[in-house]
Amino acid sequence: MNEIIISVLSVSGISGALALLLSIANKTIGNYGEMTLIINDEKEYKVDGGSSLLSTLVDEEIFIPSACGGKGSCGYCKVEVLEGGGQFLPTEAGYVTPVEQKKGIRLACQCKVKENIKIKIPEELFNVRQYDYKVDMLKLLTPTIMHVGLTLPEENEINFKPGQYIQILTPVYKENDEEVYRAYSVASNPVDKHKVELFLGYMQDGKCSTYIHKYLKEGDKLTVVGPFGDFHYHESDREIVMAAIGTGMAPIMSILKHMVEIKSERKATFYFGARTGEDLFMMDELREIEAKLPNFTFMPCLSRPRPEDNWTGEKGRVTDLIEKYITDASNMEAYLCGSPVMIDGVVDLLRQKKMAEEHIYYDKFE
Repeated sequence: MNEIIISVLSVSGISGALALLLSIANKTIGNYGEMTLIINDEKEYKVDGGSSLLSTLVDEEIFIPSACGGKGSCGYCKVEVLEGGGQFLPTEAGYVTPVEQKKGIRLACQCKVKENIKIKIPEELFNVRQYDYKVDMLKLLTPTIMHVGLTLPEENEINFKPGQYIQILTPVYKENDEEVYRAYSVASNPVDKHKVELFLGYMQDGKCSTYIHKYLKEGDKLTVVGPFGDFHYHESDREIVMAAIGTGMAPIMSILKHMVEIKSERKATFYFGARTGEDLFMMDELREIEAKLPNFTFMPCLSRPRPEDNWTGEKGRVTDLIEKYITDASNMEAYLCGSPVMIDGVVDLLRQKKMAEEHIYYDKFE
């Protein structure tokens, strides 16, 4: 699926297992006694000083994005520090811009709790939880994309908005000597609070994707943290433009399933791009959704169709289709998921066609 790069001021998580390692590592530096942690001017915690802000938050079961295990090498765990936190460190400079620095933005994994500290984080992070799912489905959809189905125990449930993502904790295995987190968009219907579906693409040398594609088995347990993300469905009367490539279909699929659930009558078109016929997937399911939503059109295209594909549909890239079929986007909104190149191209095109920037929602992935 899509390994997503997302601003941490929006949302993400980290697990208890990693939390313990972070806590042990940080507390060897020395305990500074009891400190006061105030979050969003209303929630107050008494915490032990000496640890990183990241591990301190995890100890309080508050999860924010982190993919590198607190090494300061991913830049995900940005928080706004209002008071305390000490000096800005050189290790943060590559991930926090000068403009962000002026606003008090810090990397939580590098910021140590050595004094009373006051921070601000998105309220939705208080709803983020860690879950242990059972893997009940592993189905190869294309040569590189795995359909992963996860089920929670009956006593647990996850509440997410269509379009949001979760983080998977990848354990140590033969080809990986450290626990890492990777973000993947949820493809399932938010109404089902005990299940999560993902489209997970294989990336060469990808620690999580290698584990999922080569080592994970049905019946195994998988640790997940979430939900996260400010990319999600917004209710309005505007016409919807959806565009995705590859595993970027996942959040769009979740949005479409939600629209079926609420019996939406909004006009919407989903432009989906693939290279060859073997890269297309979930075609039957999308045609079923098309039949259920009266004003929805699914429009796949191939950029490199092969003779054996016998392709009679649209050819080119999603930008070609948007250029061809959309004239005036001033009363539309867009949901986009794919590579940075694809997203940037579509955004530029939609702006040219007079779509308001605040109505363009997107997730970029590696």
